[in-house]
Amino acid sequence: MDIFGAILAPFKWLVSAIMIGFHDGLSFIGLPAANGWTWTLSIIGLVLVIRAALIPVFVKQIKAQRGMQLLQPDLKKLQDKYKGKTDQLSRQAMAQEQMAMYKKHGTNPFSACLPMLIQMPFFFALFQVLSGISSAKAGGTGIGAMNIDQVRQFDESSIFGAPLSASLLHGGGGNQTAVWILSIVMILAMTASQFITQKQIMAKNMSEDAMASPFMRQQKMMLYILPLVFGVGGINFPIGVLIYWTTTNLWTMGQQFFVIRRMPTPGSPAAKALAERRAAKGLPNLPLLGAKKADAEAEAEAAASAAVAKSQRVQPQRKNRKRK
Repeated sequence: MDIFGAILAPFKWLVSAIMIGFHDGLSFIGLPAANGWTWTLSIIGLVLVIRAALIPVFVKQIKAQRGMQLLQPDLKKLQDKYKGKTDQLSRQAMAQEQMAMYKKHGTNPFSACLPMLIQMPFFFALFQVLSGISSAKAGGTGIGAMNIDQVRQFDESSIFGAPLSASLLHGGGGNQTAVWILSIVMILAMTASQFITQKQIMAKNMSEDAMASPFMRQQKMMLYILPLVFGVGGINFPIGVLIYWTTTNLWTMGQQFFVIRRMPTPGSPAAKALAERRAAKGLPNLPLLGAKKADAEAEAEAAASAAVAKSQRVQPQRKNRKRK
């Protein structure tokens, strides 16, 4: 076994064990054990378990992202301070000051990728389990926590005539037309949900300082690059993996919608909209996660003024009528 396989071995056992747990539970309540929809629901259950376990990490990610956005004005001042200085000492001094700034505010530029990085071993493990189903069946062995009977059940299961272990690039039995259509639909859903998630963050949940920062230019590039990478790579994914990744992207999209509406970034259009909604209902403004006190008070005053302006009725002016 290679090093990569040795690292993924416990993850393969874990993801397959969670799938089997859901599969056995669904079979116990009456769903056919060899049915493709039973295994599909088991994959969705795996997503729910992993994403629920990642909620604390997601909260830390939000706090770190807010910290990075609040740091943008200070980072710009630091870049202006060392602008034009290309010597080694100046670069080291700038890097040290940046690290000290990150440490002081408890954030770092890599925190936004943490949930995805944690998910990647599970994703690769699931990919190896599902893509290895057919070879495990042919060899008469189990894979991960799945025994040979469960391997046979999974390999023979399908939805809409497409086996869950089949892929667009490599086929895998079943109705090839169904495999092509279902794979393309799932790839489009996977990439579209990822694009929409990133787009709504940039459109509604970024402050003006963050939008003008160099970090934002990188985010705009990633907005188009990541969906493209997953879209191209999707032709190699088994349908079961496409179900997993589409489901986790939909979870992320819903999660971000909740955060943008209920816990928006300070200074963002979503934060102003939340403050206006609360002011219109006569509710006090909530302190936003990661917001400075002065920023929160300014947003509250602006929202209250906007609500008052909207509530004032403009009296119509009577036109002067000519006397007959």
